[in-house]
Amino acid sequence: MLSHARALLSSSPEGVTDYLDADLRDTGRILELAAGTLDFSQPVAIMLLAILHYIPDLDEAQRIVARLVSAVPSGSYLVISHAASDISAAEMAEMIKRMNEHLAEGNHVGRPRDVVERFFAGVDLAEPGVVKVTEWRPVSALEAGGPTSLWGGVGRKP
Repeated sequence: MLSHARALLSSSPEGVTDYLDADLRDTGRILELAAGTLDFSQPVAIMLLAILHYIPDLDEAQRIVARLVSAVPSGSYLVISHAASDISAAEMAEMIKRMNEHLAEGNHVGRPRDVVERFFAGVDLAEPGVVKVTEWRPVSALEAGGPTSLWGGVGRKP
């Protein structure tokens, strides 16, 4: 991942690009490194895409999101996609079981929609809320009906 990120990184004064290599559970380090590129006096976007399901402890995952949101100013956005346990539940349970057999730490978890919604505590959810990622403002009915195993949403910090 790091070598791919480095290959894609190119910056200009109008749009600085950076990559940091850190464990999501180390929010202090993430915020410290990000402050080297981002101006935290201006709104930013926190994008937690397909990552929170690797934090099996729900309390820990909620603390991570809360810590990141608390560090950014009003007007910032929170974007989350998360493996679902209640979309095609039997198939997802089997997929997660198989994934965990092959992961070094074996700790991938799916969560139901209502739990994913709780990650957005303290932010205003944008319409249509937490939905299947294919249904989040699709450009066509075909796109909206596409297969997915992820819940997704976007919120704005007031």
